Amino acid sequence: MDEKKKNLSEFVPFEFSSAKDKRIGIVVSEWNDRITDSLLNGAVGSLREHGVRPENITVHNVPGSFELPLGAKWLLQNTGVDAVICIGCVIQGETRHFDFISQAVADGIMNVGLEFSKPVVFSVLTTNNMQQAEERSGGKHGNKGIEGAVSCLKMLKMQESL
Repeated sequence: MDEKKKNLSEFVPFEFSSAKDKRIGIVVSEWNDRITDSLLNGAVGSLREHGVRPENITVHNVPGSFELPLGAKWLLQNTGVDAVICIGCVIQGETRHFDFISQAVADGIMNVGLEFSKPVVFSVLTTNNMQQAEERSGGKHGNKGIEGAVSCLKMLKMQESL
């Protein structure tokens, strides 16, 4: 039986020779910036490790996670990127606001990817508290920014193989 993974940023390395030519957009929420900055650093580091050239990585900030889908859409419409990684962090509060924002962001990111037929990756933490966010942005559960970058490149590799 498979054991539940604790650090999801551990992945089997893969070769993607044309990663250096790919243009990747990253949209980052300014809300909970201590967490999103760590996720961004993980994503950029992973893209660079896989050969994406620094000049081919475009980063733009948006005010909050709710604005990530529109930011991703604008990047795809106006910059010629091959894919977009959406980075955000929504932490549960005392009201249902968390539920509405989390669902809207997930649906919006998915819809942008389907609309443009390009990878638009969900690297948005939806946690119960700040500790869980910290554990997933470079702590004991890895860094979801790294995972987002790997997912992005694997999707581009799949697209290229079809």
